[in-house]
Amino acid sequence: MLVLHTWTTPNGKKVPILLEELGLSYEIHFVDIGKDEQFEKEFLAISPNNKIPALVDHSAEGGPLSIFESGAILTYLADKHHQFLAPSGHARWKAQEWLYWQVGGLGPMLGQLGFFAVRSKDKAPLAIDRFTEECGRLLGVMEGRLAKCPYLGGEDYSIADIACYPWMVGATTMLKDALGRHLHDKPAIDRWMADIAARPAVQRGMAIKPPVGV
Repeated sequence: MLVLHTWTTPNGKKVPILLEELGLSYEIHFVDIGKDEQFEKEFLAISPNNKIPALVDHSAEGGPLSIFESGAILTYLADKHHQFLAPSGHARWKAQEWLYWQVGGLGPMLGQLGFFAVRSKDKAPLAIDRFTEECGRLLGVMEGRLAKCPYLGGEDYSIADIACYPWMVGATTMLKDALGRHLHDKPAIDRWMADIAARPAVQRGMAIKPPVGV
């Protein structure tokens, strides 16, 4: 059995998308980060960095395996089920390249912009300008890649696209006003987002939410 510990943030939606794409049965334990549930002792035992998501695979070879960090979880599941990540060669490393680009760049920078431009009550113009420009630069990098290839890893849809998509939804909704001109004239990104959004598994993964009253 697979047990996913997650929340409804962009990072938290990556793994549900892949689980839905793989057609796997899984159980979700929602970790409400607004209530600091990520700091509870039980969660710390499977996610030492106190961050969602975390996955426990109770059917793993050798006994239950817990994994934290979204990139590691995506790679583990894709490798185990032989989908959405090539087993070797150029296609594998291009997908990994763009996966790490997301976890090391796009996600953290959009997250910082969201904090300073949207969530923080005290606005810091220097920080907002810094992260707005860096996010704009990253969007330019993404546009350049998708102008050459249908997907970030190349010809095939992969975990790199799954990792980036929830963050780009955030960029074009919650951060739309902050990013402003940086979202304009991005036809390759627009095409890619439409293609990903049309996938039923993506729609199901993006729709995760805790039961009413939780």
